Amino acid sequence: MFDVPLKDIVDLVLEVKTGALSFEAANPRHEHEWRIWKEVRLPPGKVLMPGLIAHSTNIVEHPELVAERLMRFADCVGRDSLMAGTDCGFSQSPLAGRVHRSIMWAKLRALAEGAAIASKRLWS
Repeated sequence: MFDVPLKDIVDLVLEVKTGALSFEAANPRHEHEWRIWKEVRLPPGKVLMPGLIAHSTNIVEHPELVAERLMRFADCVGRDSLMAGTDCGFSQSPLAGRVHRSIMWAKLRALAEGAAIASKRLWS
């Protein structure tokens, strides 16, 4: 509810001197924002690293959903300007995890499997 919409800050974000831009894209509050990249040009040398798995839920994403999310971004910025990421970390501190470790590892496995599916589709 208090998150800043990406459309309101994308110009500032693109000015950051970094190689990759990591941002939440699986969180239900932000998943729709992928469409911004249809209109906003990614500067040369920058890579998008959208979060494809959410840290805020115990539901493990299906690898096909991860691949679908990755393909959306690839259609917008190209396969060479894209890297799979997570929405955020899974812990607020070493002793305060947001999800159980078994869920965390299952989500990371789904991320890897989904990225492999998308890579096969994009590179074959």
